[in-house]
Amino acid sequence: MKAKRRGYNLAERWVVPGSQREHLPGTRILGDADPIPRITVTIIVRSKSSEAPPAGAISRQAFAERYGADQSDLGKVEDFARAHGLHVVESNSGRRSVVVAGSVAALSAAFGVTLKCCQAGDIMYRGREGAITLPSNLAGIVEAVLGLDDRPQAASRARIATQPAATFTPPQIARLYDFPLGLDGTGQCVGIVELGGGFSQTDFGAYLSGLGVPAQNVTIVSVDGAQNAPGQDNNADVEVMLDAEIVGAVAPGARIVIYFAPNTDQGFVDAVTTAIHDRNNAPSIVSISWGAAEANWTQQGRDALNSAIAAAQAMAVTVCAASGDGGSSDGVNDGAAHADFPASSPYVLGCGGTTLSASAQTISSEVAWSDSGGGVSSFFALPAWQSGSNVPAPPANSSGGRGVPDVSGDADPNTGYQIQVDGSALVAGGTSAVAPLWAALIALMNQKRGSNVGFVNPKLYALQGAANNPAPFHDITSGTNGAYAAAPGWDPCTGLGTPEGSRLVQSLASAP
Repeated sequence: MKAKRRGYNLAERWVVPGSQREHLPGTRILGDADPIPRITVTIIVRSKSSEAPPAGAISRQAFAERYGADQSDLGKVEDFARAHGLHVVESNSGRRSVVVAGSVAALSAAFGVTLKCCQAGDIMYRGREGAITLPSNLAGIVEAVLGLDDRPQAASRARIATQPAATFTPPQIARLYDFPLGLDGTGQCVGIVELGGGFSQTDFGAYLSGLGVPAQNVTIVSVDGAQNAPGQDNNADVEVMLDAEIVGAVAPGARIVIYFAPNTDQGFVDAVTTAIHDRNNAPSIVSISWGAAEANWTQQGRDALNSAIAAAQAMAVTVCAASGDGGSSDGVNDGAAHADFPASSPYVLGCGGTTLSASAQTISSEVAWSDSGGGVSSFFALPAWQSGSNVPAPPANSSGGRGVPDVSGDADPNTGYQIQVDGSALVAGGTSAVAPLWAALIALMNQKRGSNVGFVNPKLYALQGAANNPAPFHDITSGTNGAYAAAPGWDPCTGLGTPEGSRLVQSLASAP
């Protein structure tokens, strides 16, 4: 007799690789999930090309045609969904995604899972254990199924100051890092990914007006039903306004588009794919200030987001991500060092943090911020462009080696950024501030170049030994984030260092 599971013949079903999931530590199972509510699930489909897209500057349309999902694969997934009573909400070749909707009961049956109502501390979530299965005719076609489990996937990397010392406005930070004058990011679009909180145009306009900076209208894009909801979660609002106000103050000529998505693995991946493949707004830079320790991701979720970011390099879109605010442990309480994802993706400009002191318009001291995330990936191999940077060995028995972060900037909230949130002035920091700061600098760089610098990591690392020695970075050589210490050259606390903006822009002005 053939084995059965939830009414399915296992011999005729295929396990989605990397879809295994466990409940959060300390979870209480309160019972079966309500079978009636209607939810959406995103199915990631393989690329029509067996080759990874190279770095370049092709259009979004050309990317979809060369590297998107094949229509026949999309059709097979759509047929599967309809056969199980699911509604196909969207099918997108460029994003390689099919979004389907149905009741919890129908989706559980279609994907061979049992969904439970779970509680872990203050977190309530719809959870699952084990793997996802699909009919065998979809084997190799589907790379990930996201959204069945809706636990929070990531955390904001913003920190509110508790004992603010010397604090700065974003333009003051830009001056200290010698960002080039006469550039404002005109012609650029910065996409900002947010997994919570809300944006206030009123706060944004008032804040920039107080700095003597013109404020553009910010565009809001809803992903997976998430809405712009300022005033409901102040901590998340801090993240949103910190990101937007730094970009708006440093690159006021650049358009800003905020992509709001639910804080789930599905929401995170969908927000990034939506931003990267957005033909209407066409961001040239994407800033991400949310993340989680690599080990907190399923393999399918991590691979899906990494693949989405890899697509950006083919379209000359730079992706900046905060490296985390939990020091070398990244908030994992197992005594080991952990890198934060997506900053650890080899296609991301990972942004770490420093503690900054200044006198007048000159940096007087800059050391590694003790809570800056950084370390060595357990999952992503050492990239060729980082091979000369003396990255420490990866964790034992891992396939990793990619060092994090790549660059850094002021992140200590107590030497942080003066911003306005929900009508009030406050000071915030975290590596959350560094990702939009570098995004704004790259907007200025793109404007100067007259073209997108795109995947910038190899170009930055090449400057380490270039003829314009010393490299156009403030090399941070003091401080620690726990397991790692800052040192001359690249290090797992501050990367290559903080920018000498004008020299850096000039160094890359004509780089291919």
